[in-house]
Amino acid sequence: MTRRHKNLFPNPEDAETAFYEAFERADLAAMMAVWADDDDIVCVHPQGPRLAGFEAVRDSWTRIFAQGMRLSVRTTEARQYHGQTLAVHSVVELLSAPGETSGSPPLFATNVYILTEAGWRMTLHHASPAPEAAQVAVAEPHPESQTLH
Repeated sequence: MTRRHKNLFPNPEDAETAFYEAFERADLAAMMAVWADDDDIVCVHPQGPRLAGFEAVRDSWTRIFAQGMRLSVRTTEARQYHGQTLAVHSVVELLSAPGETSGSPPLFATNVYILTEAGWRMTLHHASPAPEAAQVAVAEPHPESQTLH
């Protein structure tokens, strides 16, 4: 079966925005339109196994969205590397249910995008729970510290 993407993402930021919007809407078609049409893609959900290949990644999102839970996602502390055909984004994901004031503990996520003939596409999403010490740091930013060397 040939998988075709209708959407064109002219830059990695547009692909990342589409990824999180699809996540919030639990929209499987929109989610998979972000991913590269490649069996080398990889997804690791928090505390989940390493999923490799388009079908395995799609099946995981199908199961997640079938649970019926809608989440709001906010990303913070973005760090980005952009090359000509590869982009790596490291973010902190803050998830919460609609109307919830305190969300779940933060997640550290790495999103990798590649430039394909169809525009920028996600090739890797890896999210893991932040250690407890980092959760405090995300919630309450540290004052400027001094560098000793």
